[in-house]
Amino acid sequence: MFLDELPKFREGHTKRISSWDRTGRNRDCWTIEPWAKVEVAKIEGPGIIRHIWFTVSSEDPLYLRKTVLRMYWDGMDRPSVEAPLGDFFGVGHARASSYCCIVLSMSARDPGGEGRSPHVAMNCYFPMPFSDGARIEIENESDVPIRSFYFYIDYDELNKKPKDMARFHALWRRENPCRPPEHLTDPSDPTVNLSDRDNYLILEAEGRGHYVGTVLSVHNLYGGWWGEGDDMFMIDGEKWPPDMHGTGSEDYFGHAWGMQIENSFLYNGVSFHEGKEGGFNERITVYRFHIPDPIIFHKSIRVSIEHGHANDRCDDYSSVAYWYQDLPHKEFPPFPKVEERLPRPDATVYPVDLPIPPRRRASGSPIDPDKLGRQR
Repeated sequence: MFLDELPKFREGHTKRISSWDRTGRNRDCWTIEPWAKVEVAKIEGPGIIRHIWFTVSSEDPLYLRKTVLRMYWDGMDRPSVEAPLGDFFGVGHARASSYCCIVLSMSARDPGGEGRSPHVAMNCYFPMPFSDGARIEIENESDVPIRSFYFYIDYDELNKKPKDMARFHALWRRENPCRPPEHLTDPSDPTVNLSDRDNYLILEAEGRGHYVGTVLSVHNLYGGWWGEGDDMFMIDGEKWPPDMHGTGSEDYFGHAWGMQIENSFLYNGVSFHEGKEGGFNERITVYRFHIPDPIIFHKSIRVSIEHGHANDRCDDYSSVAYWYQDLPHKEFPPFPKVEERLPRPDATVYPVDLPIPPRRRASGSPIDPDKLGRQR
């Protein structure tokens, strides 16, 4: 279908905003001072952003979490996109990795870690329509400057407002660590969960639109298999069972029997993995994009996933939700401060100071990482 559309004549004019050196020399980048916000693009009138490319040079090894990307549509004074730079492009933990899917890609020369700053190229191909202007803003929440911020923003300039097009949205969240469940279906059997109230919350949105993707980053704090969490979608109001109920974390992300850590595909896969699979301090980022199968909502949507079966683990979860909807959107929660976004350091001893969920508490002993194997 996509290739069938390629030969058709298109309306509008192709434009680009970039960081090219206006003097004609070769310093084709911007410097962003510590704690500064800069507007890298301001577009008037109607149009559709087609492609975004960024690359950054910073001495701060955590700049991919400390740098914030925001996008505003149609004169809105609150952003429709708000996420750390690296997470938005599909890789969490302030790390870098080479991967490619249908809407995002990252190409890593140096993945960073151990005090090194990652060197990456980042691409986004989500179409982003607007009727009355667009703004893209970068904020450097670091004590050191971003010495070099290179960018392309390619877009269609339109002669009239696009019709029947929702606005692109993306939002980053984190729970560090996830909390033990408080609303047990059966207090005598904490393996039973018939609610989404204690799940890790990926998105709550109001309005009309369609949900198009999830990026989830997990820091494994207990050892063993971190998955088995069912995904749940409440569409146009809460009910039980939810409109869409999954069978396990790896299943929602299009994998099975755990995550196949070296696989990245068009619509699903693993964009980053560090550490031993199922090991203490494993870090992983997985993604699922609903491009041929968007999830439609007319009034509201709530997207969540269990952290472990029946929320029996309390790992460090963070995520980016991607969706389209009408404006104005529900106001986002306050964006976490920079210190709340930074990766946890690796723990050096076990057990660490973490909550013990009821299922483990009921056994009368703390979680034993050697006994938390993959369930299937």
